[in-house]
Amino acid sequence: MAAMAKHLTPSQILGEIGEAAARLRFLSIGFQFDARSRLEAGIDAIAEVMDKGQPLARMIAVQVKAREGGAYVGENADTFSYLLRFEDLDYWRGSNLPVIIVLYRKSDETFFWQAVPNGLVDGERRLQFVKSRDALDRNAVDRLAALTVPKAGFGYYVPPLGGGEEALVNVLPIILPTEMFVATTQYTADRAISLLLDAEEPARFDWVIRGSEFWSFHDPRTSSCEQIVDIDQVEGIETEALASHEDLDEQNNFAFLLKNALKQQVHTDLAWSKDQKLLYFRALNANEPRTFAYKASKKRTDADVVNVSLSKKEEGRVEFVRHHAFVPRFERLIDQWYLIVNPTYYFTTNGFIPHSHPAALLSGKKRLDNSASLRGQVIMWHRFLTRGQERVDGLFAEPDLPTHNLQFGEPPTITLATRVPEDVWGSQKQKVQEPEGQERLMV
Repeated sequence: MAAMAKHLTPSQILGEIGEAAARLRFLSIGFQFDARSRLEAGIDAIAEVMDKGQPLARMIAVQVKAREGGAYVGENADTFSYLLRFEDLDYWRGSNLPVIIVLYRKSDETFFWQAVPNGLVDGERRLQFVKSRDALDRNAVDRLAALTVPKAGFGYYVPPLGGGEEALVNVLPIILPTEMFVATTQYTADRAISLLLDAEEPARFDWVIRGSEFWSFHDPRTSSCEQIVDIDQVEGIETEALASHEDLDEQNNFAFLLKNALKQQVHTDLAWSKDQKLLYFRALNANEPRTFAYKASKKRTDADVVNVSLSKKEEGRVEFVRHHAFVPRFERLIDQWYLIVNPTYYFTTNGFIPHSHPAALLSGKKRLDNSASLRGQVIMWHRFLTRGQERVDGLFAEPDLPTHNLQFGEPPTITLATRVPEDVWGSQKQKVQEPEGQERLMV
């Protein structure tokens, strides 16, 4: 009996041709490209970023989709769309590398690519391609390299591979009160909160309790906090004594105090989301927008810090309300404490009730942010947090800030050796015009 001959399907052959063509294309733009084994389940290869032939150990997972010819869905001279498969999405969600999809068409030797967004959900499977923007060629190098930069830590920026500029860092130096107060207490933090909430005087929570010790920047004897401390044990000390402590637990406790002090300081304007660990602008009334006016780099401007989004299908119906927000984090670098400002958004149904499905709304909004809008948010938050720090001389001089308040310095700038291309920040649907000479943002 004659043995049956092995047979490769046209689809398998086309897949191999697609991977080989993609490998040549990545090599031609200066990246390494290592194909995976035949057991791959949704990642065909790993591309490594190189700078002038030097491998940088920054990896991108690549899935190649090849076709013989024919038009993509909705294709015209400028755009087309591509629908991702459910099984691919499920697989990519677990990736610890950025994932891109590369579309190769053999008939005209075209390559297009897009990154698969982290927050993509099943209802957002269709990617929209712009041919001039998404061609896989040398113009894509900076956008590809930007995918490999971790967007976490003490602030970050996208390092391009090729002309210089000033970048704004999203950290604010903290000017601490010179004096703080320590005392003994017989209460746990939870019990102390209950007592303050039941008291007739306004409660304040800009303090921490650790063990039997109470810390605060304000004198507890002058507020409702006198009920939760041993009055005869209250002592004023130099803030530096605790701010510069080398013990990690003490540093964490001090950072917690800074967060509580900030929340108390801004509580009339900003609300705290316990679930999302962020501060967001309060709405003044239901379904009503709110603006914040401030001075930007050279002139006064304002921001829509509470934005009401109306339904496009049903006139007058509010879809959701979007609030400007930021996630505060406090870090000590060498001998200086900083507030790290990570801009984001908070969503409600009417300005007060939390939205039940904020993830998709946040994902959609984030994809529209670019460097100018993010830079503007950091500048806005700095101006908001430093209201009242400016002093006016003469008859109408403003009163000094409370001595227990935190104050904040200007966000630092650094000079980058090369310029950050605007298109690495994502969608260009809402490009923001950058004023000439204005700082750029690192977030």
